[in-house]
Amino acid sequence: MPATPPPRHVALLGGGFSTDRDGLLDDWVLERARSGRPKVCFLATASGDAPAYVELFRTAFASRSGCETSVLPLFQRDLDDDALRARLLAQDVVYVGGGNTANLLAVWRVHGVDRLLREAYDRGTLLCGISAGANCWAEGSHTDSFGPLTFLPDGLGLLPGSVCPHYDSEPGRRPSYRAAVADGSLPAGWAVEDGAGALFTDGALTEAVSRVPGAGVYRVEPDGRGGSVERALAARLLTA
Repeated sequence: MPATPPPRHVALLGGGFSTDRDGLLDDWVLERARSGRPKVCFLATASGDAPAYVELFRTAFASRSGCETSVLPLFQRDLDDDALRARLLAQDVVYVGGGNTANLLAVWRVHGVDRLLREAYDRGTLLCGISAGANCWAEGSHTDSFGPLTFLPDGLGLLPGSVCPHYDSEPGRRPSYRAAVADGSLPAGWAVEDGAGALFTDGALTEAVSRVPGAGVYRVEPDGRGGSVERALAARLLTA
């Protein structure tokens, strides 16, 4: 009989090493990796592989003795196609940083990273990220990739629906995302406040967490009357 496929996981992060000092959301992700000593690869594509961002990742994860880290640059790529595939498929966690969602998707597609990430996902690699690194996994997202906040009906489509990061922290995020869902510019989806995290297994939400009281995850859907409705999901408070 054919082998049972592994569960497929995506985690949307409203924080992590780039914004938080406590490391709670990053530890939560690592605990959900398929390996007790996970291999974690950071993709900073959305920031143009910003050296300071990469160094921040290296510094934050250097103290985590329970994982093995690497960084995959694409703006100065040093791997051929076979090595690139081998690198990504060897990972237990692929962690994607923030920046410009539209540029991220374009660069990934040029290098074939979009296809490789889908293959890694199907093989059980946990995919996660913050901001653009959360947006990219869905069918569409709410973004400032083009300047003003707007909708982007584009993504890898591994997570059904749409995603909105920074739901509570950036002016205009909440009403703009709700309007896009209301008029059908974006499909129903998930809004993540800073400090919260959401884990999806095979496309379904299986856990919501928060590193600070009050930070949450919301389901946003059309209300059938030209508007939208949001529903707060119960989130478990993470502790050190």
